[in-house]
Parts: sequence; C-alpha cells; structure tokens
Amino acid sequence: MPPRPSRSPRRPRLLAVACLGVLLSACNTSNGDVGSPETVAAAGETVGPFVQREWGRFEEPWALAFLPDGQLLVTEKPGHLKRVDLSGTTARIGDITGLPEVAYGGQGGLGDIALHPDFDRNHLVYISYAEPGDGDTRGAAVARARLKLDTEGGGELQDVEVIWRQVPKVTGQGHYSHRLLFGPDGHLWVSSGERQKFDPAQDMASNMGKILRLDDDGTPVADNPFADEGEVAAQVWSLGHRNVLGIAFDADGQLWNHEMGPKGGDELNRVVRGGNYGYPIVSNGDHYDGRPIPDHDTQPQFNAPVITWTPVISPSGFVIYNGDAFADWNGDGFITGLSSESLVRVEFDADAGAREAERWDMGHRMRGIAQGPQGHLWLIEDGDDARLLELSPPPPAPAPAEAD
Repeated sequence: MPPRPSRSPRRPRLLAVACLGVLLSACNTSNGDVGSPETVAAAGETVGPFVQREWGRFEEPWALAFLPDGQLLVTEKPGHLKRVDLSGTTARIGDITGLPEVAYGGQGGLGDIALHPDFDRNHLVYISYAEPGDGDTRGAAVARARLKLDTEGGGELQDVEVIWRQVPKVTGQGHYSHRLLFGPDGHLWVSSGERQKFDPAQDMASNMGKILRLDDDGTPVADNPFADEGEVAAQVWSLGHRNVLGIAFDADGQLWNHEMGPKGGDELNRVVRGGNYGYPIVSNGDHYDGRPIPDHDTQPQFNAPVITWTPVISPSGFVIYNGDAFADWNGDGFITGLSSESLVRVEFDADAGAREAERWDMGHRMRGIAQGPQGHLWLIEDGDDARLLELSPPPPAPAPAEAD
C-alpha cells in the first residue's frame, strides 16, 4: 500500500495568469455568472499514487456528471447547477438556470444528477433534490428536464417535470439518500433513505428506506419483485436500507450499494432482487443514544453486508472503475469518505465477496466521485469552498541515461 499523505491545511486558491481585465471580477468568486463564466487555475501535486489537480471551488457540491463532450455538471446543495468546461488548461464555470425550488438545510437541497442513456439524442437529465411539503415536512424528489446549453458557458433546464417523490413527506432534514443511476438495463435506479424515521425501511406502504427501479418516466418497471402489491411497493427492488449514498453496477451487471450505518456499521452490500437488508431490525452498529441493535448474524433471514466498517468511513460517492488510466484497478470500487476524509479502494472477488484494499487520506471530507472520459478519477470535497479534484496516474519514470 502506498503511504498515506500527511494532512495539510487547505491551500489558498491559485489564480490563473490570465486573470486580467474583464476576468478580474470572475476570479473573485467561486461561482461564475451565466455569460461570464469564471476562469480558475488548475494546480498539481502528488497524493499517494495520484497526481492531483484542482480545477475549481464550489459551494457545498453534492454530485458531478460528465457530458459526452467532456464538460462536467456539478450540483450544489443550495440549489445551483454548474457547467464546467475543462477543454483548456483552466476551467470555465457557468450557471445552469431553471432548477426547481429545493428545501435547503441539514442534509437537504439539490442532490444527484444523471444523464439519460440516450442523452445525445434527447438531451434529458435527471436531478434529485429535497422538496418542501406542507408545514414542516420535506421529501426527496426526482425531476426530469431537457438541458439546453448556450454559447456563453451556461445553459437552462427546460420542460422540468417531477417524475418521482418519497412517500410520505415527513419532518426532519436527514437521510434523503436520493442517489440516481441508470443501469445496464436502461432503467433508472433511485436510492431512497428512511429519513431518520427507522420503520419506513420495512414498511411497503412507503418507498423510504428502499432501492427503487423505475422506467425513465418514473413509473415502476413491470417486472419489479413487488409489482403485484401495487402503489409505491411496485417501485421497490430491495428494502431494509438506512442512508444509501452510493450505488454502482459491476461489469457483470451486479448492483452494489454502500450505506451509512448508525453508530458504527457502515455497509457495502451486494443488492439482490427483493432482498431485505434488515434495518432497523438488525445492523452491525448501534443507535446513537447507546441502545444496541442486534447484529445481522443474529437474524440470518436478512441479507448481511459484504463489508462492515467500524469505525465508520461515512461513505458518500461510489464508482466501480472500468477505465485504462488505472488498468490494475479495473473492476475495483472507489468510495469517498466524509468523516474519514478518505478515498477507499475496494476489491471484489469471484465469490461475491469484497474487501477494503487501500485507503488514502485526502485531508478533507470527500463528497462525490466520477470517472472521467480519460479514465481519471474526479472528486469533489464536501462543504463551502470545496475543491473539484482530478486524480491521474503519475508520469512514467524517465529511462536511465545510457553510459558513454
């Protein structure tokens, strides 16, 4: 395992040499206006086995997704969507307008973003967010919209339509989950957290505490395991989940998820059709008030995690790598950690098992991760003034000089 880099204080932003004249105002803020996208510098340093470059800073970013042309979309929890042009040596950041109102606060706000599998033709994007309800209630929602980019570095969401909602809306500002993923089957997969209410994870009258499988218009897939029960149960693929912030398919089409446990017991799960993962009846962690929760091995009728983390890593982003830049890690999972301030690599085996293979200290809470067009890993930090980072392989060592 390469040595973990020591934690270092956050560096001041490096400004681009081109930050002159009309660009001066853009370089004073991390959020560029439409028609005047910001130019920010990219710097490089060595972190573990990676060369790390910073491409910009964002206000509470949550997720990122690449467009087919290599541009990047970044969501920010307060309700902003950013377009990032990475075609030069510096990034240009512009605003995408037309987003729905979000219930910002706690863990809520604008969440994930995913492109329709046929985006090149239909330009459809999907966003998840916390939606305000009656009184003091909120719930996760998913909207579908058509993305129209302009020539000034920004764009607009058009024909915005809500296609899915958590049922019911409840009080509180936590455990929305609302991770989005289009699977190899072309269907939309949604993780729906139990909103810190415990019991909905086992209640088939609610779609909270579940992983859901939907058609691209938000309707349940006809052959879902609980389709015959109708209502929201027809959406459900698996249940008994707590706060699922990461879902990814491996090369064999197998779905994996990670989720935050309570006090201890973060999980990596192999997600199977109709599986019940036990929460809140079982968990390998305990309640925050100290009350124990029976472990999975006490009730084997529930699906047990493949990996349990105690102490926790607070998993957030998740990709299963399939590129060439890090060829030795093809098929491995990469997980960003919040409280652990880490990037975790997971190896899967042929017997449906997995293990943590490596962990790198990133020095900051890490929120999201995506694989870029060149096979590089792209990460976003959590919180205010959070960095967008590109991790690439180091250049090959120079060949030794020939003797005279």
